[in-house]
Amino acid sequence: MKRAITVITDNFSDWETALINSTCRGYYGFDVRFAAPQGAPVISSSGMLVTPQLPIEAIPLDEIDLLIICGGTAWQTEHAPNISGLVADAHRKNIVVAGICDGTRVLAQAGVLDNCRHTSNSAENLSSVSGYRGAACYQDVPYAVADQRVVTAPGSAPVSFMTEILAMLGISDSNIQAYQAMHAAEHSKPA
Repeated sequence: MKRAITVITDNFSDWETALINSTCRGYYGFDVRFAAPQGAPVISSSGMLVTPQLPIEAIPLDEIDLLIICGGTAWQTEHAPNISGLVADAHRKNIVVAGICDGTRVLAQAGVLDNCRHTSNSAENLSSVSGYRGAACYQDVPYAVADQRVVTAPGSAPVSFMTEILAMLGISDSNIQAYQAMHAAEHSKPA
């Protein structure tokens, strides 16, 4: 069984990781868990109260296949937890590391975007991150980018974020293609 942990903070953007977590748990039998600072309950941007299964500080890297950093406004504040060491360690251990929206800022701070293709909400969103040296690898696209066991996406791309993560984990079947088409269908209505 594959194991995934999503890091969430107060005011996390709940829609960004809903598809990947629901698909992993509901369709592919993953053990899906959530981690927050000190393991304390957090409130999402929509007001949903979430009680995580564990504190960020207790994430067992030797026991997971996927580490997701959910976006949210906390990542641009002084109150953001410093998890760059955790993310860098996960990447070194060959764990798939994924960040969406401002979650990509954490990956940039950890140095995992320095030498792999990646995206975010904008190039400027990452250029303001202290220590970011991956500007030459930035892809200005509206969908998720996967490279070297790292998946990144703008906050507006939760569907491609889901499919790229699953592909990175070796899961690629007609169910994923159907699920992606279903979620993209609303954008193809005639003018």
